[in-house]
Amino acid sequence: MLTMRRMPQSTSYLFSIVIFGCIANEGYINQAKEEEEYCIFNRNQNACNYGVFMGSMAFLCCVGFLALDIYFPQISSVKDRKKAVLADIGLSAFWSFMWFVGFCFLANQWQVSEGNQFKERGDAARAAITFSFFSIFTWAGQSFLAFQRYKLGADSALFSQDYTDPSQDAAGAPYTSFGGDDLESPGGGGGQTNSDGAFDGSGGYQRQEY
Repeated sequence: MLTMRRMPQSTSYLFSIVIFGCIANEGYINQAKEEEEYCIFNRNQNACNYGVFMGSMAFLCCVGFLALDIYFPQISSVKDRKKAVLADIGLSAFWSFMWFVGFCFLANQWQVSEGNQFKERGDAARAAITFSFFSIFTWAGQSFLAFQRYKLGADSALFSQDYTDPSQDAAGAPYTSFGGDDLESPGGGGGQTNSDGAFDGSGGYQRQEY
């Protein structure tokens, strides 16, 4: 399940970099007689700021989720494990919604943009809009896989007090000696008693009857 979840996570990681790079590098333009730069999305600075902010924050969020996946087996508290999985579900669903809003916002602003000076950066704008649309589904996929993980944990030992990391459980297993139940210490009093026909030093030599 962890490997399956990292597939849409790595895709979201890549999409956020593309969106951030397209808008930060080619999302602003200035006219020949003007020094001030304008956003290519209908000169709306909010559109470019939204795309840059979302791309950078989504990137950081992906890094945080990756660290959580690596650290998760070491979490011993049941409440902390539940909180981690529920936070994964909620944040992934939240980002899916935010990318839906971003896609609609950027697409609308690009559609109403006028002037050839904006259309010159059309590839960057269309790339940002396209990957914003794809990000909706990658984050929704992360939320779905996190929900499946929550259901799996509710039916297994994942949210149980008895849950331990398998590697730590193997290292902490008590040592049992091989055949230790049948052995006794030399100094103990549980040794075998002399049989009736055994040699007794105090009784002298005894002849055995055949």
